[in-house]
Amino acid sequence: MITLGIILLIVGLLVASLKLLITIGIVLIVVGLILNLIPIGGTRRRVW
Repeated sequence: MITLGIILLIVGLLVASLKLLITIGIVLIVVGLILNLIPIGGTRRRVW
């Protein structure tokens, strides 16, 4: 998801008329980072 966001961001920057791709790319990167930091299922990773 983060990779897809970066690809969309780069394509959006290369094609200046596609501002929507830049927005979608940023959203995908942010959501991907949040999903990586917060474990899915509510189980917390315990570091002993």
